[in-house]
Amino acid sequence: MIHRLYTWTLSLAEHPRALWALAFVAFIESSFFPIPPDLMLIPMILAARIRAFRIAFVAVVASVAGGLFGYAIGAFAFESIGQPILASLGKEGSMAAFNEKFNAYGTWAVLIAGVTPFPFKVITIMSGWTGMALMPFVLSALVARGLRFFAVALLLYYFGPPIRRFIEKHLGLVFTGFVVILVAGFFAIRYL
Repeated sequence: MIHRLYTWTLSLAEHPRALWALAFVAFIESSFFPIPPDLMLIPMILAARIRAFRIAFVAVVASVAGGLFGYAIGAFAFESIGQPILASLGKEGSMAAFNEKFNAYGTWAVLIAGVTPFPFKVITIMSGWTGMALMPFVLSALVARGLRFFAVALLLYYFGPPIRRFIEKHLGLVFTGFVVILVAGFFAIRYL
């Protein structure tokens, strides 16, 4: 099934309304869809490098909007379904402790998930579920998704098809390494 979704998503990049399709995929990927919008973003930019930044902008806006939808799923589905289940199991106390920890570092979680290969939808739903403040959520999602999609656009705009393989194979790892260094630096400054 994932292979069919992958093939379908990739085929949307060639659709006459590919920009709208990209917006749709970026939106649903941030809340429940398993295939990342990068799959469409890369061939679309390579086909029209002059529009690279416009394409990235559409992906960012749609992804953050989809993140808000994921946030709403977490906020509303948890209260109506998850909380009664946890109460019946006597787990309300441990969930409160988890919520406090997540909210203390929630902005970092959104930033990290937004630029790395970690599924963004997990963090968007958890952000709503834990009641993370909406404005920090939106701002960190904008920064993270902007960094991710505009980095891809910038690389493709300047280097074209030769950089595609690097982006597909290694850019997620580069972002993950960058985040690890950034977080390690933050903790070193704070605790040393």
